[in-house]
Amino acid sequence: MLKRAIQYMVISALAFTLLNVFVKSLNSFNVYQIVFFRSLGSLFFTLPFLLKNKISLLGNKRGLLVMRSVFGLISMTLFFLSLKYIAMGTAVSIRYIAPIFAAFFALLFLKEKVKPIQWLFFGIAFLGVLILKGFDAKLQFDEGIIFALISALFAGLVYITIRKIGNEDHPVVVVNYFMIISTVIGGLLAINGWVNPIGKEWLVLMSLGVFGYFAQLYMTKAMQVGETNVIAPFKYLEVIFTIIIGLIWFKEVYTLWSLIGILLIILGLTLNITIKKVKK
Repeated sequence: MLKRAIQYMVISALAFTLLNVFVKSLNSFNVYQIVFFRSLGSLFFTLPFLLKNKISLLGNKRGLLVMRSVFGLISMTLFFLSLKYIAMGTAVSIRYIAPIFAAFFALLFLKEKVKPIQWLFFGIAFLGVLILKGFDAKLQFDEGIIFALISALFAGLVYITIRKIGNEDHPVVVVNYFMIISTVIGGLLAINGWVNPIGKEWLVLMSLGVFGYFAQLYMTKAMQVGETNVIAPFKYLEVIFTIIIGLIWFKEVYTLWSLIGILLIILGLTLNITIKKVKK
């Protein structure tokens, strides 16, 4: 079971990586058009699933479903925007500090307890962000760091909202809401700056939803068949895969300080996952 879970997580990491790479390559398209196609592509999977299994599209916790979708839309849009300014590995690493914001919001709104040592691990991860910001001379645009940080903040709100929804709604209903709202809003905002895709660009744009869907699907499968504290750290393979492809494909450059920052982020969050699941 462990081997299968790891295989699922590797597939998920690769799918997320390819999503990042294709988003990065679509420089001639505005971020809203990219959001539109990424969301539209996933609807080809979520809608048929819900209809086939006769699951209500409207769901039960409708207010929370809309809220989760809006938070997710903002997070996704800002993350895609950050990819236009900074190296992919840096953007992905910063996005992964979302659990820090989630822990803070859970403490504030859900009254959940956070172990003191978890704050230490969060501190290690956030130190990595500060090192990325302060010492990476290749970060020419502060906007990229800011966009990635705010994206992580809203991702933290997504986690809390999903926790509030709990088991009241099917996971695919939650994703379907997100994709429908993102498709509609992304499409409307993309109208003014719309660029007609040419040739292979259609394939690349439509593939965004495919990679996004399967990345989420296999990550869920991995969590279902393996223990979270053992499997979850493997999701950070996305950072490694993204850095490697960024170096080869986009000729991105990472300084020693930026690599140290990324390592600290992964280390802090991995330690947090381990201690949170082992000591309850």
